[in-house]
Amino acid sequence: MTTVVVTMLLLSASLLLSSALPFQQRGFWDFGEDIDVKDLMTMMMKDQEEGSGFEDVALPEMPTCPFGCVCHLKVVQCSDLGLIYVPSNIPSDTLLLDLQCNGIMEIREGDFKGLSNLYALILRSNLISRVHPRAFLPLKRLQKLYISHNLLTSIPRNLPASLVELRIHDNLIRKVAAGTFSALGNMHVIEMGRNPIHNSGFEPGAFKGLKLNYLRISEAKLTGVPKDLPASLHELHLDHNEIQAIELEDLSRYKQLQRLGLGSNHILHIERGALSYLPSLRELHLDHNRLSSIPSGLPNIKYLQVVYLHSNNITSVKVNDFCPTGFGVKKVFYNGISLFGNPIEYWEIQPATFRCVTDSMAVQLGNHKK
Repeated sequence: MTTVVVTMLLLSASLLLSSALPFQQRGFWDFGEDIDVKDLMTMMMKDQEEGSGFEDVALPEMPTCPFGCVCHLKVVQCSDLGLIYVPSNIPSDTLLLDLQCNGIMEIREGDFKGLSNLYALILRSNLISRVHPRAFLPLKRLQKLYISHNLLTSIPRNLPASLVELRIHDNLIRKVAAGTFSALGNMHVIEMGRNPIHNSGFEPGAFKGLKLNYLRISEAKLTGVPKDLPASLHELHLDHNEIQAIELEDLSRYKQLQRLGLGSNHILHIERGALSYLPSLRELHLDHNRLSSIPSGLPNIKYLQVVYLHSNNITSVKVNDFCPTGFGVKKVFYNGISLFGNPIEYWEIQPATFRCVTDSMAVQLGNHKK
């Protein structure tokens, strides 16, 4: 079974002519990769200990386990078995069902019958193109659904109201209809990157009813920031798209946003005042774009700590581009600013430019390739 352990590395480099990769801020979620099953089991056990509403289900007199699967401690692992359907005889007390890396093409109506206590369902890396509208109805307590790396063209219908986390990246989704998530008030995380969806694919009201903390729509076909995303967002990742500009109103509803990923787009312009709507922002990714100057408004973001601006077309850095001119405006110091890969003559930058940075090791310059 192939699993990927999500790891975040904090890398730093010297102020002059650094060749290191950009630092990464710790303390935020990163759902860009699929979670390790062992990590998921740990989370599941923690949730049980904290009392998340699971009920004990009486075991049958003769314990059962699908042929070829491994059943232990309410975990059923059926990965990498060449299955073309969800197997039968899954124990009714199962909390975690792992069906990844098989050849399942369809989820049928009765596939999860009797699994009312299921906490996590892993269906990633199959060939699923169809999900019966009633397939997930028995899963009254399902919190985590991983159905990435499949062939779905739309979000499955009638997802459990208990769902907290949905990973549906790397499918063929081109449209999210209005009301798709309307009954999912408990949802905190949606990872739906690497789907061929354009801005027009999100119908008005597509995200209505959601109170998300985390949303990732990276590696898609977006040409702008989608409209009317949940105002509750703490993290929004739109990197590796085709966004060309950030307009004044694009970010106006995201007062709670702490981490914004806009790297690897085609951004030429950020309208003055656009970043002023993000008073809680801690980390801003604008690397690998086409900016020619430092975006305005950075000194006024009180809690901003990390700014990625490497690999743009920035030619100069002014003394007040990052730090406020007065005292008592910025609440925290920067602990990371990346500017390498830009045509900047770093010896012309005034030392006072980085007066609100923790130390010189927190700034990266150099390595521009003409």
